[in-house]
Amino acid sequence: MSLHPLDLPARQSRQRTHGLTMVIDNGLPSGLFRDTMTDFGDYVDLVKFGWGTALVTPQLARKTEVLTDLHIPYMFGGTLFEKFVSQGKVDGYVELCHTYGCPYVEVSDGTIDLSRPEKTAYIEKLTAEFTVISEVGFKDQPRSELLSPSQWVAAIGDDLAAGASRVILEARESGSSGICRPDGQLRVGLIEDILRADFDPNLLVFEAPTKALQTYFIQRVGPEVNLGNIAPRDIAALETLRLGLRADTLHDHSRTGGAHADA
Repeated sequence: MSLHPLDLPARQSRQRTHGLTMVIDNGLPSGLFRDTMTDFGDYVDLVKFGWGTALVTPQLARKTEVLTDLHIPYMFGGTLFEKFVSQGKVDGYVELCHTYGCPYVEVSDGTIDLSRPEKTAYIEKLTAEFTVISEVGFKDQPRSELLSPSQWVAAIGDDLAAGASRVILEARESGSSGICRPDGQLRVGLIEDILRADFDPNLLVFEAPTKALQTYFIQRVGPEVNLGNIAPRDIAALETLRLGLRADTLHDHSRTGGAHADA
């Protein structure tokens, strides 16, 4: 039963098919991680252990046990996948993911040179054992700037056709590359070209580590937009943005029109 009379945007309960919040763990202490996920896990749909932190996290098994108990899926960062690829040890990466019970894997080429056929082949191979989420965009800003909107659209289409369940649009943890400029400003024209392409928006995940980016995508796409690279400390704050409970979205009247799905 609802504890309030407010008219708020409808939100699916987990397991959500849209309005996903993908949290990035950059090395949170295991106790704080446990408390954060226990308190706010209902708002979390996937946890990514950022870049290569999985290999230097002493209590990684404790963290994955917390997520398993809460039925929150998780995966290792795409940069770790790329490190294994660069050393020709992808089988070792697969074994590592199985060892820690990862239900998801991320396939990216944000740092290494990986041809489109090679990336497609990795996606196709890994879909036999995992749910694959791919990432499009480069971490190096000059290199990313050279990727035209049409190339972004083509790469997204290729990854989905190869079997990726969703495609993440790169912005880095800092929000300063990929779909963003070095100063953190969003490449709005690029986003509009992607949104105009023939993709189900529920298959796209926009990396949005800052409040400004989160607010933009909620206002442009809607409260049920898929957002990634959310810091653990920002889980509750993001949910209030989605629900119009924060000044940035409070007066956006298009956000109202339904009771909270969990109410």
